[in-house]
Amino acid sequence: MSTFEVVEICAGAGGQALGLEKAGFEHALAVELDGNACKTLEANRPNWKVAQGDVADEDVWRPADHRGVSLLAGGVPCPPFSIAGKQLGANDERDLFAWAVEQVAVVQPRAVLLENVRGLSMPRFAGYRQHVLDRLTQLGYVADWRLLQASDYGVPQLRPRFILVALRPEYAPYFHWPEPQDHPPTVGETLVGLMGANGWSGAAAWAKKANKIAPTIVGGSKKHGGADLGPTRAKRAWAEIGVDALGVADAAPTGDTPSDFRPKLTCEMVARIQGWSDEYAWQFTGRKTTRYRQIGNAFPPPVAHAVGAAVMSALKRRGTPREIESSEHDPVYKALRSTSEYLSPERLMKNAGLQDAAELERRISLLSRDFEVEIRTVGTKTGYRLGKFKAFVGQEDHERHDLFLKYRARIS
Repeated sequence: MSTFEVVEICAGAGGQALGLEKAGFEHALAVELDGNACKTLEANRPNWKVAQGDVADEDVWRPADHRGVSLLAGGVPCPPFSIAGKQLGANDERDLFAWAVEQVAVVQPRAVLLENVRGLSMPRFAGYRQHVLDRLTQLGYVADWRLLQASDYGVPQLRPRFILVALRPEYAPYFHWPEPQDHPPTVGETLVGLMGANGWSGAAAWAKKANKIAPTIVGGSKKHGGADLGPTRAKRAWAEIGVDALGVADAAPTGDTPSDFRPKLTCEMVARIQGWSDEYAWQFTGRKTTRYRQIGNAFPPPVAHAVGAAVMSALKRRGTPREIESSEHDPVYKALRSTSEYLSPERLMKNAGLQDAAELERRISLLSRDFEVEIRTVGTKTGYRLGKFKAFVGQEDHERHDLFLKYRARIS
């Protein structure tokens, strides 16, 4: 094909979009809930079609209209899986990961790219991940997960992202996860020019002290107040670098600022730490707090570029094909899913390769948070059977609809 189009859901303010564009994809559509982020997308790429609203609402866009697109991509909401949150997963009204996977059956893209927070890689969500892999296999795709560190791709920040890539079988052998690059620049090296832009004499000395990469930028949510650089632990890490994390500045320090001053970062500086630069040029619209949230919640463009380029290479069948290895995340889920019968603890442990009954109970407990696990007791014997997935996948009667409407104003 001469062009490789992408439909991007939950596009945010354009971090992934810019990276995918750099990798050679052309946006057929970008869908985003937040109006401020949509304005930023439209300001930077007036020729793109941007749809604002609930991505699961067919009045906003119709997945079937984009059948056969090269890539379906997105950064669906992170709070359902965030370590800092309650990790409600399938029970969180913001969870759209399972729904996004179901759209693969409708859109039938050649490739899928979905990213989320590190929390989704934890044992808590082993069953959820296994369900996603199994569902994509049913739909005819070869899928894999990988935890990537933004700092491995030139971004001066600790920002792990859990990435799902799925491709049709004819392309999957040509997909290789991008190799890590050399060490990223430090915060000081990245920001010294911006920090000294208004004549601050202490910029060079500050940059020398700020000789580490940054902690993860936290975009925050609409439930809380203005912009700052994260919780107490992150603020301590910023203080060690020489940054006042209690808020975001309007401008860099001026010429009359004391040389030993501890500066705050501006939105432009935060964007630079997120990977935007002269190479990844982008402008953000709105007031300071709005801009900060757009920047802080983004997928760093250089990381999206690296993964997007790997997907593009696979779609063009470049390089040496590899052997496809199966990926297993939850043997208990797989054992339960393999039959409609009730399985005894002994049989379930044997099928799942477990030796410890306590470990089986722990895994059943985790699994039951995202799935209905039926338990039947007959006399002294107990049996388990896997019930339905609790996540929203498009059901008209799912409680997600009412909860979404109730909390829409604070969803970010």
